[in-house]
Amino acid sequence: MIQINKQANGLLSIYFTAGYPSIDSTLDIAEELEKAGADFLEIGFPYSDPVADGPTIQHSSEVALKNGMTLKVLFEQLKDLRKRVCIPVYLMGYVNPVIQFGVENFCKACKEVGVNGTIIPDLPMYEYEDLYQGIFEENQVSNVFLVTPQTSDSRIKKIDSLSTSFIYLLSSNATTGTQLNVEEQSEAYFNRVKEMDLNNPLVIGFGIHNKETFEKATKYANGAIVGTAFVKLLAEDDYLEKIPGFIKSIKG
Repeated sequence: MIQINKQANGLLSIYFTAGYPSIDSTLDIAEELEKAGADFLEIGFPYSDPVADGPTIQHSSEVALKNGMTLKVLFEQLKDLRKRVCIPVYLMGYVNPVIQFGVENFCKACKEVGVNGTIIPDLPMYEYEDLYQGIFEENQVSNVFLVTPQTSDSRIKKIDSLSTSFIYLLSSNATTGTQLNVEEQSEAYFNRVKEMDLNNPLVIGFGIHNKETFEKATKYANGAIVGTAFVKLLAEDDYLEKIPGFIKSIKG
């Protein structure tokens, strides 16, 4: 498994929801994304109350849940992950399903199937540090923390010390699907974090949807994440055949 390198730049990550558009589409999509040139993947596990997500990703979660997607089903599907996909893979979702599944069971399952790490936006940092850090480290599963424009320098340094993969910079405090608009305020925020010269790579998410926004984001970070725009593509007919064109339209 390849790890994300701090020296790398222009990395493209794609987010999609497990079990959408169909219950068994997860690995087919992951494989096609790697072939098309995605550098790493974020597979979302659906939750019934996705408060930080915009309507497109909320809808994909609703459909995935109706299709029968659960963490148990997802880990069953991911048993063949490393037969088909070599690039880093992260699971992204809310803390509630993880706690219901059992944090230790979750981390063990991630290790068994070859998942590199997790992104759990509503898991508080102090809770991770006090209760779960040992479990994650024992299973060699990275926990990715989020930084917003309001995050203080001291907290960012703390996040950097707890991180073993990358740091996820939210372009704003908005929900997913909002468009990236690099104004002076955002520029100052991105530069502030970049100039801290942290140990972990930086990846920008929320609002990256085309070549222009991808190039803007990767001026300030090692990579950027496309979510909503890709999930929209999955609603189209013959979506697997359209993946190479989609990746090319962003990375060139």
